[in-house]
Amino acid sequence: MRKITIAIDGYSSCGKSTMAKQLAKKLGYIYVDTGAMYRSVTLYALRRGLFAEDGTVDADTLKSEMGNISISFKVNAQTGQPDTYLNDELVEGEIRTLRVSNHVSPIAALPFVREAMVAKQRQMGLEKGVVMDGRDIGTTVFPDAELKIFVTASPEVRAQRRYDELKAKGADADYDAVLRNVQERDYIDTHREVSPLCKADDAVVLDNSEMTIEEQDQWLMKEYCRVCGNK
Repeated sequence: MRKITIAIDGYSSCGKSTMAKQLAKKLGYIYVDTGAMYRSVTLYALRRGLFAEDGTVDADTLKSEMGNISISFKVNAQTGQPDTYLNDELVEGEIRTLRVSNHVSPIAALPFVREAMVAKQRQMGLEKGVVMDGRDIGTTVFPDAELKIFVTASPEVRAQRRYDELKAKGADADYDAVLRNVQERDYIDTHREVSPLCKADDAVVLDNSEMTIEEQDQWLMKEYCRVCGNK
């Protein structure tokens, strides 16, 4: 069976990473979490004190240090899922915190950061048989992907999911703060000058606001089979 490239784009906290991981595992494909890559750069910038009190980034310093940032993925033997490493340090948990979420959009909007990440993402997907999720996979990274999916859900539903996820991890979370973060990220992601979040013309829309995980998985497999000509 021929291997294809599957690009999953959409708004924050839509569950793109979870669905992409599960789909890749089911198909025997490679999964690449592009959001984790931008979060890792954000964590690096936070650790280096490159954010001012008003949230602006010291872009010049970050640009000069991009060569010092190495991002890789290694499969977790217990979960069977890839974990994110920043300069060979496991940072999977730390990059999912609200602190990183509150700072990732300005980092992702920087042209030189996107250029570096897109180059690495394209390299990862050269052999096909890859599922990649993010904000601009179907429009910029892999415009020729055989299957493009654009995921959406209401801001309130996404905020509740993110809040529940943080609480489950024992984090101190406030729903209203999470909702504001979701709305702010939506605005920044859709209004940035470089590779703004938007639906590719040939992408299929998945609104999972009211879907169960099982219904979502069935929908994804149906789309995959449609593209590959399988029943």
